[in-house]
Amino acid sequence: MYKIETLNNGIKLLTAPLKDTKSVTVLVLVKVGSRNEEKDINGISHFIEHLLFKGTKKRPTSLDITKELDGVGADYNAFTGKDQTGYYVKVAADKIELAFDIVSDMLLNSSFKSKEIDKERGVIIEEINMYDDNPLLSIDNLFEKIVFKGHSLERDIAGPKKNIRKITRKEILNYYNKYYISSNVVVGVGGKFNKQRVNKLTNKYFKEFKKKKNNLKIDKFVSKQNKLRVNLKYKNTEQVQVALGFPAYKINDPKTYPLLLLSMILGGNMSSRLFMEIREKRGLAYSIRTALEAHEDIGAFVVFAGLDKSKIELALTTINNELKKVVDSKVTSDELTRAKDFIRGKLILKLEDSSNLIQYLATQRLFKNKVDTLEEQLKKIDKVTINQIQGVAKEIINLNKLNLSVIGPFKDKNIFFKYLKK
Repeated sequence: MYKIETLNNGIKLLTAPLKDTKSVTVLVLVKVGSRNEEKDINGISHFIEHLLFKGTKKRPTSLDITKELDGVGADYNAFTGKDQTGYYVKVAADKIELAFDIVSDMLLNSSFKSKEIDKERGVIIEEINMYDDNPLLSIDNLFEKIVFKGHSLERDIAGPKKNIRKITRKEILNYYNKYYISSNVVVGVGGKFNKQRVNKLTNKYFKEFKKKKNNLKIDKFVSKQNKLRVNLKYKNTEQVQVALGFPAYKINDPKTYPLLLLSMILGGNMSSRLFMEIREKRGLAYSIRTALEAHEDIGAFVVFAGLDKSKIELALTTINNELKKVVDSKVTSDELTRAKDFIRGKLILKLEDSSNLIQYLATQRLFKNKVDTLEEQLKKIDKVTINQIQGVAKEIINLNKLNLSVIGPFKDKNIFFKYLKK
């Protein structure tokens, strides 16, 4: 059973033991991401994530860090989102202190050398280029620019290249010192470990985190959309990438459970409505899926698809018709049962891994006061009714709140308004 506690310096510690594993994952989540950035430094959260791997006083270079981790066969990485940044090391259970040592050293003692900052600018710019050149990777960013229009949530996590070229070391240090504070941090430990030892290691290695009260407030997003919006990016491709979706619920809204099941029924797997209708029956797409995005104050429900450019009209009108159907008519009891069973199976398989488990729980702790276990989550999913699913469908799927992003060989976005209003 997991345990939540707060250390003397304000750091939140979450431990989650797993019986049948020989590994342990040490994860640190910091409650900061691209939504916290001013426009002229957009990309700085992700920049800092990169820089924490570039050397400390104890480990002066990135090679010094990676050699130690590679030497024990560790799995390690970091990630930046809209509202969090994470760093993790997964090792054999007997190497737990090494994981604590390295993660804390990176977070607390990074050098931020000017030479490394300048070198990393080029790396990040190439990462941005990689996303820009690949419609499959960049369609999500294009969708967020329209569904969260006018808010910091619309900005790319990596930022624009012009920002990366000019962000200064002083700006990096100021931002780091503002957000990398104890009250903004969750340390998660999942897998095989001794609880008493974990407490000692946490106090030993994370005691230097600045004890500073977090008075930081997010600029909450409120959707004021009242008409269909289209965001078009021209690219001479054979396949058209589209993202079609609506504003949805925040991360701790109870309606996320019926929306999750609706998403599964529509496009969550290879037996879902959209997959069967769009790909199997009509051959209009290679890939089609639904996804949910959830933040502290808002979320989004999205259909992603890679479509045949010559049949774009038929594909979009078919997707639109399937969305209308689920609003007008209730899902079947068989569909609901299969969706619940699918989610149950996927969650059980996913949370058998120590890194997945601790990220799942720690993310909840970062944004919610209560952390639901797997069993508690599954109970909430099991309680969802057909009527609740139709209720959220009617609430979310609304043409006046529809956002469509398209990457493909099209220059006139007006044609897409025509397709979707049919």
